[in-house]
Amino acid sequence: MQLHSRTRRSTLAAASAVCALAVTLAGCSGTTKDSAAAKDDTASKASGASANPDAPLKKGLKLAFLPKQINNPYEKIVDEAGIAAAKEFGGEAKEVGPSDASASSQVSYINTLIQQRQDAILIAANDPNAVCGPLKQAMKQDIKVVAYDSDTAKDCRQLFINQASSEEIGRSQVRNIAKQLGNKGEIAILSATQNATNQNAWIDFMKDELTKPEYKDMKLVKVAYGDDDDQKSFQETQGLLKAYPKLKGIISPTTVGIAAAARYVSSSSYKGKVVINGLGTPNQMRKYVKDGTVAQFALWNPKDLGYLGAHAAAALASGQITGAEGEKFKAGRLGEYTIGKDGEVILGSPAVFDAKNIDQFNF
Repeated sequence: MQLHSRTRRSTLAAASAVCALAVTLAGCSGTTKDSAAAKDDTASKASGASANPDAPLKKGLKLAFLPKQINNPYEKIVDEAGIAAAKEFGGEAKEVGPSDASASSQVSYINTLIQQRQDAILIAANDPNAVCGPLKQAMKQDIKVVAYDSDTAKDCRQLFINQASSEEIGRSQVRNIAKQLGNKGEIAILSATQNATNQNAWIDFMKDELTKPEYKDMKLVKVAYGDDDDQKSFQETQGLLKAYPKLKGIISPTTVGIAAAARYVSSSSYKGKVVINGLGTPNQMRKYVKDGTVAQFALWNPKDLGYLGAHAAAALASGQITGAEGEKFKAGRLGEYTIGKDGEVILGSPAVFDAKNIDQFNF
């Protein structure tokens, strides 16, 4: 069962009542007057183009998804959904990328995609700046650039497809684990890479949330990095628990990290004593929810993220939008979306998964 936008919103509302949460998931009818006058619109400056909301969607568009790393199971779900979406509107899409998530690993792939004259490159950036040079070259050659999941610097793409507002994700991660801990105890964060734009934005909001009076008895002792590698994340979890014997909880806002942390805790003496929370997929986390290692976690539907990204890239490549604030486009079964500040498009609000609802979802 897929979690579509409307279903997701109702799921979040129900979850909020139970979990006290404002959690961790946010067509072409026309543009607004404000969008035409947007002073800081990078996309319009880069291309000099203006939107034509009545333009037909081009057939045969070539789209390329460039994930953080090719073997990341979460990003595989995103990209495969985007590839399937391209077929719906008569386009062709593919996934290419590195096997590691280092800052510069995506650069050579971007250069190759430029040579192949793709109509659009969709990228989940490992580093916001390392990929900028080749992406700017792509835009100069009228190849549209859409960041998804993890943003580039704003002048290196026309759109950013965000899972949810970074503030909502970050603050809700703290709220979720605080509720489980009774607002007391030491916690740690197990992140992906040190340069991951989305992770760092969420962590900044987590740290800010923890400064509020209600968290005075909670302490963030460490931010560890598992580099979105299963074994390293497993080892980092082990290291955190040994280094901080009073640790009560770990937030892992990465699907690779939370699964690795749960795997370690599930077969250790820490099971039932240390709370694991964060962002994961239902299929990945089901066994840990069933065996009591994890009580709850959250995520948006990664299939919807890829689907929205493909439709946004198609609208961009067809000239229906330029990436200016206020422009609107249709994204198939997800309905109409409006471009926000700095070219950001928010998928929607994430859902919380627990023993009561996890078997309703398959992704």
